[in-house]
Amino acid sequence: MDFQAGLRRRLWAATISAGTLVTLAACAPPIGQGAAAQVPLAYFAPVNPPTAPLPSKPTPPSPIVMRVPPTDAPMEAPIVDTGQPEVIGTSVAGRNLEVFRFGSGERELLIVAGIHGGYEWNTIALADELIMWLKNSPERIPPEVSLYILRSLNPDGEARSHGYEARANENGVDLNRNWPVSWHSDWDRSYCWQYLPITAGPHPVSEPETAAAMKFILAHDFDGLISYHSAALGIFPGGTPPDTASQLLAESVAAVSAYRYPGLDYGCEYTGMFADWAASQGIPAVDVELSTHESLDFDINLRVLEMFLRWRP
Repeated sequence: MDFQAGLRRRLWAATISAGTLVTLAACAPPIGQGAAAQVPLAYFAPVNPPTAPLPSKPTPPSPIVMRVPPTDAPMEAPIVDTGQPEVIGTSVAGRNLEVFRFGSGERELLIVAGIHGGYEWNTIALADELIMWLKNSPERIPPEVSLYILRSLNPDGEARSHGYEARANENGVDLNRNWPVSWHSDWDRSYCWQYLPITAGPHPVSEPETAAAMKFILAHDFDGLISYHSAALGIFPGGTPPDTASQLLAESVAAVSAYRYPGLDYGCEYTGMFADWAASQGIPAVDVELSTHESLDFDINLRVLEMFLRWRP
C-alpha cells in the first residue's frame, strides 16, 4: 500500500463517526448495472488498524499529522483471546453482531455469513462449523494470519424463520443492497429475487448492521474477504468491472471447490452490494454461493478455508 493510501486511511480513522457514515452514504454514486456494478469511492479510503493504544494525555487534533483515532473514531482492532467472540454492534432488534478471531498475525482475513439471515441459514451454520473446527485446530492458522469470522450479519432475519420472510432485516431491508456503492432506492426486479417486498433502505448505510460491519472493516487492513450466500449461482468477484485481485481470489476458490465460476448471470440488476463495496476499498472480495439452501458443503469449504489462509493476490 503506498504512502498516500495509508495517509488517507489514517485520516478517515481520525474523523469518521456514526453520523459521518450516514452523511457520506447519502453521497453514494448512482446506480450501476450487472453483478459487479460499482464505482470506487475515494472518500471511503481504507484504514490501517492502530498499532498503539491511545496516549495517556490528549493530543490536540491535527487533520494532517494525527496518527491515533479519537474516541468517536472506528473501533480499534479488537485484542481478544483466540476463538472468542467480539461484539462489534447490534441489529435493529438489539441482537449482537459477533466476530470470532483466530490467530494473531499481521495479515488479516475476513469471512462473513448470514447477510440474508434465515433465508440463507445454512451459511450461518457453515460459519459455526468452521468456528468449531478452528477452535479444535488452532494450529491450522499460519503464524502471520489473523482470521475473523462474522457468523451472522443479519441475526434478526436468522431468528425470524428459515423462509422467504427471513431474507430482510427487521426494517425490511436487504442488507446486501445497503452499501454505498452503486446504491439505488429501487431496481429492476424482473430477474431478481422478488418473492416478498424488500427494500434497499432509505439511503446507503441506513441499517445498524451495515454501519457496524463497515466500521469494523475500516478499522482493519483486510487482505481478503469471503461473503457466503446460498444457493447454487456460483462465485462472484467484487468490483465493477471485477478487479484483478478479486478475480484471482474467485479463481482460487473455484480451483479447490465444485462451485461454478464464473457464476450464473440471469440478468439481475445488482446495486449497493457488500462485495463491490469491499473491492472499492482495495479488499479482494468474493461472494460464494453454497450448492443448496440446506447443505453446508463443509468438506468443500474446509478446502476453501485452508486455501484462503495461505492465499495472496
